Amino acid sequence: MSQETKYTEDNIRSLDWKEHIRMRPGMYIGKLGDGSSADDGIYILIKEVLDNSIDEYVMGAGKTIEISIQGNKVTVRDYGRGIPLGKVVDVVSKMNTGGKYDSKAFKKSVGLNGVGTKAVNALSSFFRVESTRDNKSASAEFSQGNLTDQDLLDDTSRRKGTKVSFVPDEAIFKKYKYRNEYIIKMLKNYVYLNTGLTIVFNGEKYFSENGLKDLLADNSNANDILYPIIHLKGEDIEVALTHSKTQYSEEYHSFVNGQNTTQGGTHLLAFREALVKTIREFYNKNFDASDIRKSVVSAVSIKVMEPIFESQTKTKLGSTDMGGELPTVRTYINDFLKNNLDNFLHKNPETADKIQRKILQAERERKELSGIRKLAKDRAKKASLHNKKLRDCRVHFGDIKHARNLESTLFITEGDSASGSITKSRDVNTQAVFSLKGKPLNSYGLSKKIVYENEEFNLLQAALNIEESIEDLRYNNVVIATDADVDGMHIRLLLITFFLQFFPELIKEGHLYILQTPLFRVRNKKKTIYCYSEEERRNALEELKPKPEITRFKGLGEISPDEFQHFIGDNIRLDPVMLDDNMSIEDLLSFYMGKNTPDRQEFIINNLKVELDIVEEVK
Repeated sequence: MSQETKYTEDNIRSLDWKEHIRMRPGMYIGKLGDGSSADDGIYILIKEVLDNSIDEYVMGAGKTIEISIQGNKVTVRDYGRGIPLGKVVDVVSKMNTGGKYDSKAFKKSVGLNGVGTKAVNALSSFFRVESTRDNKSASAEFSQGNLTDQDLLDDTSRRKGTKVSFVPDEAIFKKYKYRNEYIIKMLKNYVYLNTGLTIVFNGEKYFSENGLKDLLADNSNANDILYPIIHLKGEDIEVALTHSKTQYSEEYHSFVNGQNTTQGGTHLLAFREALVKTIREFYNKNFDASDIRKSVVSAVSIKVMEPIFESQTKTKLGSTDMGGELPTVRTYINDFLKNNLDNFLHKNPETADKIQRKILQAERERKELSGIRKLAKDRAKKASLHNKKLRDCRVHFGDIKHARNLESTLFITEGDSASGSITKSRDVNTQAVFSLKGKPLNSYGLSKKIVYENEEFNLLQAALNIEESIEDLRYNNVVIATDADVDGMHIRLLLITFFLQFFPELIKEGHLYILQTPLFRVRNKKKTIYCYSEEERRNALEELKPKPEITRFKGLGEISPDEFQHFIGDNIRLDPVMLDDNMSIEDLLSFYMGKNTPDRQEFIINNLKVELDIVEEVK
């Protein structure tokens, strides 16, 4: 008989606020990450501090916010009213303390739970807050949430406002680095949603005059927009809308109270539904919903009183009501579009005509594809029962009940040996593997028909669950894991071409990555170092001298499962695939996958040279 474990008062432990945040950071900031993904914790920390400065601007206090990042130190300075001086310590270190519980002052604020800056404080090795108002200034410094210093200046000429500086704690965020691209995208969203606000980041100014209209204009190539962007504004709602000439899929940017709801929610569902309803009523035709929404590019922002989000990181709205005397979110958005979009189309017959022709074109294409789509779906259904290509994981991106769903990852590998190594060493809860057989087809210039005719593409589309829209994506991270040689590079390019051609929003929304794998293993009897670059190899040789053993990995298949777990676990290194703002998708595809122009040849030669130099040096 097993011995019964004692359960007494000694087993009951109450964590203080700092310990709880540090022990369960995922509950407060989502996943930790290393900065390679836009939803990594280090960016959520910036957002939590920024949200307070944005709320000051919304209240009419301070038109400029300054942000600087020097190394790993982040500083955010606003010119708002400043935290009341006697409460500077409490506001950043006492749970359920803040100015937003008075809903008159912050009726449609983002950070209503009073956790934001406390989480940043607890998760930072250095945290400093300074508030200036009425020619006085108070400051406090912390380390891991513990107060280390505080000061009060009775007389100062500093401008009023709040300044927060912090360094994320390396004990929690391992080997992280900030990527400016993600920060700039976040800041641009803030200025689109707050016209008149200027944000200065490391000396660069960001400002928007036309709100969501600017968002669509900046995110689309001018030549790819079918008609001028429709821009509609109400008291608690703003909508921007157009159709793409070339993009197959729907693209939405959605916001609630200034928060980018990357996973949508009740407001986005209502918007998509209202768009279909309004279009059908305007043309008096029962168009198929998918034909109306095909190639649509739009942004919607609403303001809700005391919104309910489905996670602490506020990426999906759960509220069904607008709050106060207002109707439901669904009714509110539907009434707004019914009146405003209908009016716009009546006043702009040229745009109305282009939309109708686009819908009819989508209908023709859908009917042409319907036969082959049915066959492909049946094939995919049969294959999914015994899909040799996909070794699935247990937790997926859409599983709200799992806090770890942000870590759900699909590795796309090539060849049996590589996929075998990853499969044996992966985390079966969150990591899935899709195995390619050789090089995928070059889909450049081909129609969507090929996605259904090509078994590999059809199964990949089914595995990701993105045929209808990216909203049902099953994996937050889609990772291309190929050898770092010429063949591996070519496979990467072919896969990126496939996604750019048919599912560009997967890249635009920051879901596609390249897995970095080590080029060398340098070891002696005491220590092994995996090196991802020539510089790392030199440093390892220096550290492990006199005569360490050097192995050059020629392909992923050579790396044993035991070793592979080092590269896809906590220390995984991912390179995000990002779009160049200055180049349209069409230009990008024709440059990389079009005919061999002199420019392209020169680019390939210059970019292969580095890899070949490393190989030569090793020899």
